[in-house]
Amino acid sequence: MRIGVPKEIKPQENRIGLTPESVKTLISEGHEVLVENNGGFEAGFENDQYIKAGAKIVDRASDIFDDAEIIVKVKEPQKVEVDMIRENQIVYTYLHLAAAKELTEGLIKSKSINIAYETVTDNNGRLPLLAPMSAVAGRMSVQAGAHCLEKNQKGRGVLLGGAPGGEPANVLILGGGVVGENAAIIATGMRAKVHVVDKSEARLKQLVQIFGDKIIPELSDKIDLNRLVAEADLLVGGVLIPGAEAPKLVTKDMLKLMKRGSVIVDVAIDQGGCVETSKPTTHGDPTFIVDDVVHYCVANMPGGVPRTSTFALNKATLPYLTRLANKGYQKALKEDKNFLAGLNVCKGQVTYKAVAEAFGHDYVDPLSVL
Repeated sequence: MRIGVPKEIKPQENRIGLTPESVKTLISEGHEVLVENNGGFEAGFENDQYIKAGAKIVDRASDIFDDAEIIVKVKEPQKVEVDMIRENQIVYTYLHLAAAKELTEGLIKSKSINIAYETVTDNNGRLPLLAPMSAVAGRMSVQAGAHCLEKNQKGRGVLLGGAPGGEPANVLILGGGVVGENAAIIATGMRAKVHVVDKSEARLKQLVQIFGDKIIPELSDKIDLNRLVAEADLLVGGVLIPGAEAPKLVTKDMLKLMKRGSVIVDVAIDQGGCVETSKPTTHGDPTFIVDDVVHYCVANMPGGVPRTSTFALNKATLPYLTRLANKGYQKALKEDKNFLAGLNVCKGQVTYKAVAEAFGHDYVDPLSVL
């Protein structure tokens, strides 16, 4: 198959869909790979590396969309890209459609085959293609939050780990999944006081086994969330409902309880955010303030560390892409119900239930479309 890798055009998005090593693997399987000129430059991958791996360098994204059977990206297609997607073309990337009506409508209209990294599952119900970027975002959330707490960033002027004679900051992590666990790794490493809220008692027990008394586990239906929010210096939102819009756990009214200069990092912003006052921001202009609370809501956090992120992402996505290219999308998806869960929009039909429900579309069973 002919596989195309356009340069990412979302603001401050510096990752790329394939590393040179991944290209080499695909070439060895007999496929052709087209990479946009300098597409990997910001992630530290030169054109020469792609050429040595066997790729063809293409000057314009439009030529890639015209020629490739599979488009491999990192972030959801932007409007100019949606307009270039062809009928029956396979698009393999993060989509987050439940929070993106215009994109969903555009992909339906294109009659393309759209596989979302974030809804592919495994036999344990986990999300193996979302997990590596959730891990990066979770770790970055505490780094970003610590920076935003500095006074010159309009924060409280609090050092996360405290100092001799000064108490450590209170970190409240909503969600004990991959984001929450990785946020806790950094927050406990910085010696903050860390509360982790989750609805699963079993998951909280796992986290206590990992962190011991370095975290304070909080079962969501047995806590006073208002009190925890009021005490927090840094609140990390890491709640996820696979493929669906994130629940709004922190309301506008709860924001009024927070300390002046406290910080919210809403990692769930890709799925609409779990804080009512959140709205997407960029690495170039990452924060805004509501009721004296700093909001950091960058929708592509791992794009700030593109080299690390691209390697981590490719380790997860490449095996699925190889099967997709070797077998064709129908056979590859029919053979693996977990991979099939990634099919969100196919030939004008919405094949992921949460996306259909979000926008009032008819849900069509993916197998019937295949």
